Amino acid sequence: MPNVEVIRGIDPVRRHSVRTEPTQRRSTRRLDTLLDAAATIVDELGAERLTTQMVAERAGASIGTVYRYFPDRVAVLHALRERCIFRFRDEVANRLSQPPIRSWWSILETTLDVSVAMYRNEPGYVVVYGGWREISAVDNEPEFVHCLVALIEAEFGAVADSAELRFRIGVGLELGDALINRAFERSHTGDERYLHEAKQHVHDYLNSVIELTSGVRAEADESGSRASSAA
Repeated sequence: MPNVEVIRGIDPVRRHSVRTEPTQRRSTRRLDTLLDAAATIVDELGAERLTTQMVAERAGASIGTVYRYFPDRVAVLHALRERCIFRFRDEVANRLSQPPIRSWWSILETTLDVSVAMYRNEPGYVVVYGGWREISAVDNEPEFVHCLVALIEAEFGAVADSAELRFRIGVGLELGDALINRAFERSHTGDERYLHEAKQHVHDYLNSVIELTSGVRAEADESGSRASSAA
């Protein structure tokens, strides 16, 4: 089985935003109910219109219950975003757990595919785009990019310049995220033209700059051409 636990990393849920850490199952369910309510409101009205009173009413809870966990609406949005990111990372890891990982592109393609699936199936996922990133103290690249590069090196061997690889993958994913987000701004199911271009642009950009072993590079080329022709 591929070493995908590095993708999950540390569970970020509630680490930054929740005022009171739930210690019992009932409290955890109550917190999830509040975040479910917030997600529904974000999808219906937009994040900028969400209020703590709306969350309380939609969740069937008192405003005091909301304030028990969140000091304000910003904290609610941060907690919702953290939950979405954790679920995204967990799904990427689950999909990559099915061996074999044939190329660097299969790792990146899975990441893009999960992002699309989350937009379609995870309420409130729109709050992820454009928000803050978990940044590594090593080089200010996104922490998730560090996880992807660690997996690539675990599967295919160390690369000549890990820092450069992290930079390039970070740029590639930013391009993909922007196009995927735009696809769902154009259509609630995702504009297929934009989704195709997202995957094509990320593949072509990374294929032109990533230098791994020749075998992995050739396999990535073949995988990318198949993905492009099938899209």
